[in-house]
Amino acid sequence: MESAVNKVVLSGFAGADAEIKNFGSQKLAKVNLAINENYRNSSGEEVKRVQWFNLSFWNAKAELAEAQVKKGTSLTVEGRLQTNSYDGADGKKRYAIEIVVSNIIIKEREKKEAF
Repeated sequence: MESAVNKVVLSGFAGADAEIKNFGSQKLAKVNLAINENYRNSSGEEVKRVQWFNLSFWNAKAELAEAQVKKGTSLTVEGRLQTNSYDGADGKKRYAIEIVVSNIIIKEREKKEAF
């Protein structure tokens, strides 16, 4: 019997405060996660690039995100990929991939001393 795995682990920084939506008794928090990448291209030049990922937190995790996730917060998340579709303004079907978060680690920011 074959088994399938849909699991992702990401570590980065919140691009903005958590955006909260309520659906009756359910709560949803949306956060954009920025992950910085550095590499050298074929010419040997250092390239800096930011990858953005959409995160979704539900219910208790949404409450945690609402209380603690602010712009610049360092996060490590574990979750699953989910594809959503919608109709664009031009009538064409569009697709978006998000990470539905199952576990979250919020890292405390280091306090820097001023000299």
